[in-house]
Amino acid sequence: MAKAGGSSRHVEVERKFDVEGATVLPSFDGLWAVTRIERLPTQILEAVYFDTAAHDLATNLVTLRRRTGGPDAGWHLKLPSGPEARTEVHSPLGSGTGATDVPAELLDIVLAIVRDRPLVPVARIATHRDVTMIHGIGGTALAEFCDDQVSAARIDPGDGNPVDEQRWREWELELIDGEVDDATVLLDRLGNRLLDAGATPAGHGSKLARVLGDSASDRPGPPTDPVHRAVAEQVERMLVWDRAVRADGHDAVHQMRVATRQIRSLLQAAEDQFGLTDDAWVLGELRELASVLGTARDAEVLAEKYARALDALAPELVRGPVRQRLVDGARRRYQTGLRRSLTAMRSARYFRLLDALDGLVVTQPPAADDDRPPANIASSYRKVRNATKTARAAQGAAHDDALHRIRKAAKRLRYVAAATGDEGVASRSKTIQTLLGDHQDSVVSQEHLMQQVDAAHAAGEDTFTYGVLYQQETAVAERCVAQLDVALSELRRSVRQARRGGRAGL
Repeated sequence: MAKAGGSSRHVEVERKFDVEGATVLPSFDGLWAVTRIERLPTQILEAVYFDTAAHDLATNLVTLRRRTGGPDAGWHLKLPSGPEARTEVHSPLGSGTGATDVPAELLDIVLAIVRDRPLVPVARIATHRDVTMIHGIGGTALAEFCDDQVSAARIDPGDGNPVDEQRWREWELELIDGEVDDATVLLDRLGNRLLDAGATPAGHGSKLARVLGDSASDRPGPPTDPVHRAVAEQVERMLVWDRAVRADGHDAVHQMRVATRQIRSLLQAAEDQFGLTDDAWVLGELRELASVLGTARDAEVLAEKYARALDALAPELVRGPVRQRLVDGARRRYQTGLRRSLTAMRSARYFRLLDALDGLVVTQPPAADDDRPPANIASSYRKVRNATKTARAAQGAAHDDALHRIRKAAKRLRYVAAATGDEGVASRSKTIQTLLGDHQDSVVSQEHLMQQVDAAHAAGEDTFTYGVLYQQETAVAERCVAQLDVALSELRRSVRQARRGGRAGL
C-alpha cells in the first residue's frame, strides 16, 4: 500500500452480486485454495457520497465518500483501474478543513474532472455488513466476503434532504491483494460459490450507481466519425495522465504532453470538421499547455539520458562533478518544471481548456456531402513532403529546425492514419517521428552540454567527460539523419498503397 502525506492507496479488485433477502450464505468448503473461514464482527457503516450537481465524478466512474464505522473509516476516493479493479485512495476523517469538506489531496486528484465546480453531498448510504474472511495456505488472507444489508437515498441538492429511499441486499467479494497473480482465477472460483448459492452478477458497478440511477449523466457513446473518436480517446487519456502527473508518476508528464500534442495535431488536421481555424483559441491553449509540460519532460529525459550514459562509461572517463551537474541538476529542473505544470493544471485557464475539449468531442462533423474535405492521409502527407524539401535545402541550425518540422508533420500524419485505420502509414510515420524525436533530443542535449561545459570551465572543473558525451550525442544525431531517407521512402510507398486502396482521401 503506497502512502503519500496523510493518504494511502491500494488496488481494489472485487465483484458485486445481487441477492434475494432470504438467500442462505454460500459455502467455501472444499476449495483447494481455502484452508480457513473466519467470521468477523458485524460492521455498521454510514457513508455520504460527494459529487458535482451534474454528477461528473459518477459519469467518469469515480466515487468519493466520507464513511464512518468499520476498520477503514475515513474518506475514500475510488478511480477506475482496469476490468474489475479500482484504485482506492484513503484519507483520515479529520483530513478535511471541516467535517464535510473534501480533503484537498483527494480533490486535487480529480480536479481535471470536477474543475471549479463545487462538490456537494449527492447520496447517503447505510450498510449493515457481516464479514467473512477467507484464508489460504499458511493462513494468508485471500479474500473478504461481505453480506450487506443496504439502506440508501439520494440527497436533494436543493434542501439537502434524502429522496428516493431504497433498501436491498447484496454480496461483495474482494481480494485482499488486488495485484496477486491469477487474481481472475481466484475470483472466478470464489465467485462460483456465490452463484451456486443463488446470487446473480450485480446490475450496477457500485452502491452509488444504483442509488443515483438515471439521475446520473450517462457516459456518452464513442463518436462514429474516426477523427472525432480519436480526439475523444486522447482527451480521456489526457485526463488519466493528469492524475498521474499530480501523483508525480514516472513518465507521467511525458505521456500527458504526448496526449495534449496528439489532440492538437488531430484538431489541426481536421479543423473544418471541428469548426476551427488556424488561430483558434483551443489550439493555442493546447500548444501552451504542451510547452509548460515540456520543461519538466525535457529535464526528465536529460536526467535519464545522462544517468545511463555516465553509467555506461568506464570509471576513468568520468571526471569531476559531472554527475552532479548533469543528472542532479536535471532532476532539480524537473521538480521546478513539475511545480510549474501543477500550477497551470490547477488554474481556471486549464479548466476552460478542458471545457472546450469536452465541447469539441461532441461536435457533430459536417455532412458527407459538405464541400469541406475531411482530414485525410494525402493532405497530411503533403505537409511531410513539403517539410522534407525544405530540410534538403537547409544547412546548420536551419537544417535541425527543418528536421523538427518534418517530425511534427509526420506525427500529425501518424495520428490521422491511426484514426482512419491505416496501420501501414501510421507505422511508417511513427518510425520517422521516433527517428527525428531522437535527433531533436540529441540537439537539445548538445546545446545543454555546451552550457554546462561553460559553467564547469568557469568553476575550474575538468570538462573532459562533457566532450565524450557531446561526441556520443553527435553520433546519435548523425545516425538518425542517415536513416531518414530510407524511412521517408517507406512512408511514400505506404501512402501510395493507401491511395490505391482508396484510403488516402483522394
